[in-house]
Amino acid sequence: MSDIDDLQRRITAAMDRIAGSVGNAGAAQAKIAAELATALEDEKLANAQLSERLQALKDRYDGEVNNAKAVANAEARITALDLEVQRLRTASDQLRQSNAALRAANEEGVGEPHLINAAMVAELEALRAGRAVDVAEASSIISALMPLLEAPETSSKEQSDA
Repeated sequence: MSDIDDLQRRITAAMDRIAGSVGNAGAAQAKIAAELATALEDEKLANAQLSERLQALKDRYDGEVNNAKAVANAEARITALDLEVQRLRTASDQLRQSNAALRAANEEGVGEPHLINAAMVAELEALRAGRAVDVAEASSIISALMPLLEAPETSSKEQSDA
């Protein structure tokens, strides 16, 4: 019987050791789980910060693209306006030459109808070119003002949504 008591005592001691190991393993697993949860939260925070930075960079990029488009549009308007101004200068030069020829013919007392016609054509062309310059300037001004006029509409919509 003493062997049975000895075996029972050894089995009980082994079971106590196993129970202690299982308890320690559970505590170790809980510690590991807590560390993993903390690391996961840190990674989520880092991911959120990177997402915010990425969105800020994307917004800045979109703004730069819009600025580049606005500059390209402004350059196109300036080019169109410059062409119209050149046309106006050319028409004005023709008008001056026609008027000078007409004055010279009048001083000689010879009224030449083709000079009068040429002067009238040059004057009409100068008027058309002047009108084209006015239209180009007005279009340029309107194009520059449109973004300013549209901006308050979006701001008022954002305020009404809030």
